[in-house]
Amino acid sequence: MNYKQTIDYLYNKLPMFTRVGAVAFKKDLHNTVAMCEKLGNPQQQFKSIHIAGTNGKGSTSHMLAAILQQAGYKTGLYTSPHLKDFRERIRINGQMVSEKFVTEFVNEQQDIMEEINPSFFEVTVAMAFSYFAKEQVDIAIIEVGLGGRLDSTNIITPELSVITNISLDHTNILGNTLIEIAGEKAGIIKPGIPVVIGETQAESAPVFLQKAAATNSKIIFADQQLRLENIKRENQFLCTSVHEHQKQIYPELNLDLSGSYQLKNILTVIQSVLVLKQKGYVITDSALVSAIANVKKLTGLQGRWQILQEHPLTICDTGHNIAGITEVMQNIRSTTFDQLHLVIGMVKDKDISGVLQLLPKDAAYYFCQPDLERALSAAELADQAATHQLKGKIYPTVTEAYQEAKTQAKATDLIFIGGSTFVVAEVL
Repeated sequence: MNYKQTIDYLYNKLPMFTRVGAVAFKKDLHNTVAMCEKLGNPQQQFKSIHIAGTNGKGSTSHMLAAILQQAGYKTGLYTSPHLKDFRERIRINGQMVSEKFVTEFVNEQQDIMEEINPSFFEVTVAMAFSYFAKEQVDIAIIEVGLGGRLDSTNIITPELSVITNISLDHTNILGNTLIEIAGEKAGIIKPGIPVVIGETQAESAPVFLQKAAATNSKIIFADQQLRLENIKRENQFLCTSVHEHQKQIYPELNLDLSGSYQLKNILTVIQSVLVLKQKGYVITDSALVSAIANVKKLTGLQGRWQILQEHPLTICDTGHNIAGITEVMQNIRSTTFDQLHLVIGMVKDKDISGVLQLLPKDAAYYFCQPDLERALSAAELADQAATHQLKGKIYPTVTEAYQEAKTQAKATDLIFIGGSTFVVAEVL
């Protein structure tokens, strides 16, 4: 198979969560273990950091990768889903895995895949681990796909485990309460391995404390150790200083990921760096400061409060659950504009009503649907939106909705595109 045929094979032959939802999620690690055993257990051949959480794990993963890369470490990065190119999922020092490696891996492992019948995600995890082992990375940042305990990535023994936060998402798989979801995320905490928790939350903290005690893992809540001061925006940067208790440790950080929710993520990232330095990693202040200002350039991250154009101001963001959209709305409220044009599409297995009730009634809505089986139809989204007094027109595709918003918007307006990672992917 050539590269295109290989990608078509992966998308169409293997059960894929992006496409079909929960039925593609395998509730045990058997397939991943079996596949990696046949590959010689590549996950044991490199050091790693494991990152879970409902929101923020992607940004946190990319920031940590940028810092380690800037500090001189050959750094692998495994994330999901991709926005434009499958190869975004697997990077070393910001460079995507080659088409040649993807093609050769699938061709060579096709017999194993036919025998084991893994999911799309299980194959991509095994592929990433093989690539990082082959290329002899110094360390790899591994982002959990879904949950933690039963996620395919959870066969690694990392240097550090990180859990950003907990909120309600994927409740059909992970549980209906924050305590249940926290239990799934806590599954990445390993015996004797330190864990950084980004956000102290009353319901989830006891779950993490109990698991860390059971595994004899040092646990640090980043927001109890660190705080931010002098927060401001300058030239599309989010600027702040970082204090550890009473001591200022970073007088000026300029984040090129400028969404206000990154203020939570930066605490998680800085605390993780402090733990890594205690473990012997050499990360200078200048490397960290430079990396945080250049995350997008160093890692290729897109879709996080990303400005697409200035007049009209056009921004996209992949936030897609209640916690994510709450943060998005906070950013919109702090932005100056005349009229808000909101291009929105969603997938079926989200809390649609919960998200819609957070959205402003005075915006012009362009209801659309991303091109995948899990997509909620634009007509159904518009019907549900109407019950929340949100008014707009229905468009059969994301592209048509976006084009109409650009036609209608004045130079002083704001166009926001979101509701789903897949809507953002199509616009990009």
